[in-house]
Amino acid sequence: MASDLEARAKEAFVDEDYELAMDLLNKAIAVQPNNGHYYADRAQANIKLNNLTEAVADANKAIELNPSLPKAYLRKGTACMKLEEYQLAKAALQTGASLAPRDSKFTNLLKQCHDLIAEESHVITPIIPEKHTMITRAVSAKELRQENGVAEQMTVTVARPKYRHEFYQKPDEVVVTIFAKGIPQDSVTVDFGEQILSVSIEVPGEDAYSLQPRLFGKIVPAKCRYEVLSTKMEIRLAKVEHIHWTALEFRGGATVPQRAIVSSVTDIQRPSYPSSKPKRVDWDKLEAQVKKEEKEEKLDGDAALNKFFRQIYQDADEDTRRAMSKSFVESNGTVLSTNWKEVGSKKVEGSAPDGMELKNWEY
Repeated sequence: MASDLEARAKEAFVDEDYELAMDLLNKAIAVQPNNGHYYADRAQANIKLNNLTEAVADANKAIELNPSLPKAYLRKGTACMKLEEYQLAKAALQTGASLAPRDSKFTNLLKQCHDLIAEESHVITPIIPEKHTMITRAVSAKELRQENGVAEQMTVTVARPKYRHEFYQKPDEVVVTIFAKGIPQDSVTVDFGEQILSVSIEVPGEDAYSLQPRLFGKIVPAKCRYEVLSTKMEIRLAKVEHIHWTALEFRGGATVPQRAIVSSVTDIQRPSYPSSKPKRVDWDKLEAQVKKEEKEEKLDGDAALNKFFRQIYQDADEDTRRAMSKSFVESNGTVLSTNWKEVGSKKVEGSAPDGMELKNWEY
C-alpha cells in the first residue's frame, strides 16, 4: 500500500501537483514511518510549497533513518540555501556529494553555495533602530512571558502543542525554554544554523515533537548550547549582534531587519559604512536610556497592570521570581504569588472567577 502511495506521489510531482504529493506521502509515512525515502520525498514537496523549515526537518529525519541516502542531503542543502543558511547547506551538500560523486546536482549547488558564502561575507547590513522589544509565542491560556528577564502577558491561540515553549533574551543571547517533563537525553536532537533552530523530541510510544523556527536574527552555532533538565530543556542561542529580537521566529520578506535599542523610535540611524575612523557605541548608555523611557511611560488599563507586574518581577530576587512563575503556570493564570516558601513545596491550585468554571489541562 505504501509503495502505491509513493508511485502516485511521483506522478503528482510530474503533474506539479505538490499538495497532492504531500498528502500521498503523509499517508505513506503513516503506513511506514521508518522509511527514509518517504521523508526525503516529502522534503522535496515542502520545498516546492515553500515550507522550508519543514523541508529541513523532513530531510533531517530521512538522514537519521538512512544516513547513506544522497537525496536527503540534497533536499537539506536546497532548503537551507533558500533559507540563506549557507554553512548548513554546504555541510549537507558535501556529505551528499561524497555519497554520490557522479551526481552533478551536488557539484552545481556547492558552487552556488560557495559563491553565496563569499558574497555574504562582504555584505554590509544597515541597522534600523526600534524602541521596544516584543516577545510572542502561542499558548493556550494567558501566561507570563519574559522580555530581558521581565514577565509579560502572552498571546492566545486555540491550538495547543505537545510541549509549550517561551523565550527571553539578553544583549548577547536568546534563551529558549521548552517545558517537557522527564524526557530522556538521548531522545532529543538539536541542530543550530546561522538563522535556524531545529529541535526534535522523540520519546518511544509518544507523538514526536519538533520546533523548527527560522530565527529572527542570526546566531553563532559554535557558541550555542542546550541542556535537558528534569522538567524542561533550555537552549541558549548566541547572537551575532547585540540587538533585540521582536519575536523568536522571523516572519516577513527575504531578509531579516536588524534592530538596535536606541533612545527614541524617531531617531533613525543612518546606515553604517566602513570608515578609517571607527566609532564606538556605548550600548550600556543606550540601554539605560531605554529603561528610563520605559519607566516614565504612562499606560492605562491592562497595559498599566502588565507594566506593574513586570516591574515587580524585574526588581524581585530569584525566589520571588520562581514563586511568581510557578504559581501562575500551575494555577493556569489565576494565581500570582511572590512567596516561594508558601508555593515552593506544593502545587498551586487555580481558582476560577465568579460565574466561571476552571478546567485543568496538561502540558
